[in-house]
Amino acid sequence: MVCLGNICRSPMAAAVLHNRAHEVTHCEVLVDSAGTGSWHIGEGPNFSSEATWSKAGYQYEHVAQQFTKDFFSGRDLILVMDSSNYQNVINLAAHPDHRQKVFYLRQFDPSLSRIDPSGPDAHRLEVPDPYGLADRAFEKVLEMVEDSVEGLLQVLKK
Repeated sequence: MVCLGNICRSPMAAAVLHNRAHEVTHCEVLVDSAGTGSWHIGEGPNFSSEATWSKAGYQYEHVAQQFTKDFFSGRDLILVMDSSNYQNVINLAAHPDHRQKVFYLRQFDPSLSRIDPSGPDAHRLEVPDPYGLADRAFEKVLEMVEDSVEGLLQVLKK
């Protein structure tokens, strides 16, 4: 899971998938997250983000890290939160097979799965950054993440 600072969206998405990964029984699902920016390396999650996922019943330990080109070799899927994260990650991809691992997380939301990530509606695939906003913004992000993780799990179970 990748967002900008690795303290709000991507750790929340990692928390949700980490807690539901046991639903995939034919392979092991390991989850982590990173940010494309370096501002929060070594910090814990944003308080509101962690409070939101904890209130929903998810448990997850998180320390912010920065996404690097080395992440491609150890991961099968790289799920980004928005177009700037997508472009930052793609720019680090040294090989075409690395680029094929990169998706918007919301591409797995069944209600959005038909949206072309390079088309005019691609903005609908973005998970907005709730940093500095009211708790309701974090709750809305959690709803988007949960819908997307549900769709991802359905794909992984096949």
